[in-house]
Amino acid sequence: MNYLFFANTPAHVHLYRNAVAELNERGHETLLLARDYGCTLDLLDYYDLPHVVYGELATSKYSLARQLPRHYLTIVREARRYDPDKIFGVGAYAAHAGAVTDTPVVLVTDSENTHLDHAISRPFAEAYLTPHTFDKDLGAKHHVFRGFKECAYLHPEEYEPQGDIRKRLGVGPDGAFAIVRLNAFGSHHDVGHDGFTPEKRRRLVETLAERATVFVSDEGGSMEFSDVPARPFDLHPALLHDALAEASLLVADTQTMVTEAALLGTPAIRSNSFVGEDDMGNFAALEREGLIYNLRAFDAVSETATRLLADEGVADEWAQKREAFLADKVNLTDLVVSVATDSTALRSLPTKRTYERMVGEATV
Repeated sequence: MNYLFFANTPAHVHLYRNAVAELNERGHETLLLARDYGCTLDLLDYYDLPHVVYGELATSKYSLARQLPRHYLTIVREARRYDPDKIFGVGAYAAHAGAVTDTPVVLVTDSENTHLDHAISRPFAEAYLTPHTFDKDLGAKHHVFRGFKECAYLHPEEYEPQGDIRKRLGVGPDGAFAIVRLNAFGSHHDVGHDGFTPEKRRRLVETLAERATVFVSDEGGSMEFSDVPARPFDLHPALLHDALAEASLLVADTQTMVTEAALLGTPAIRSNSFVGEDDMGNFAALEREGLIYNLRAFDAVSETATRLLADEGVADEWAQKREAFLADKVNLTDLVVSVATDSTALRSLPTKRTYERMVGEATV
């Protein structure tokens, strides 16, 4: 069979790369339609994944609106040429590719606040797959799995670290180091939101540097390193998870890497304007489990980071919490492959409404 996957961001490459490899091993044909955004193409080349680039996207807020018509023209042409039997993606591009090729589409998403994308994708999707913590009901085709989309590549059955990351970073075997991840806030769902200001970035790095070596992964590329006590994370982006697994702390104003840190057993602090009463369900759940901190106030970020770096028992504590948390979480790659190859697989998954009834009955 022919399977088409969409990789609009680096996170989407990680989401589907192991499923693509497994399907190829089983003798199926696969293709990723990819957007030149961030390090997406670097990752596709690193993992040797078959792909066609449908367009590019800058990190400025309105780049998508300018590029959208060209993206769709290329997507329609390539999807029709490839003639897939099933399409996997995250949102509208995949859904509409399915519509023009009359192909079943399965969307894996974890962002409740992408309301427009849900509205224009839902009529054309065979199914939505979301984490069990997803707080929005997308209708009768909405199925849930226990875990997060990052379980496709960071589940213990999928993740295998390379052993020399500290050597590559130039950090000793017992040296503490922290990673700061900075968001470009250039995606359509980021409009109206923000994170650390340039002044707060500087203060944050200076605070962390008092207790650890600091590496900065800056999506927008605007961080100036000449006069701050930090280094850019300049290894291949495919090695970032290995660095994150070894880090003493992650501080981020972005989203995905915070969940990744939790699944790797690394303490993480998340601070941006998404944090609050209407926050996404996965971050609320991870905070309840004691794996991450969602903090709006910058002083709270600094104080929490200082405390975590000073506590010698944090690494063992987080390792235990990670193990307990992942004990009942699915390997999402296995699930995606099953949905791709078994027409009955979706029936075994609870819908959002069924799952909520099951949880409700279990708590009575």
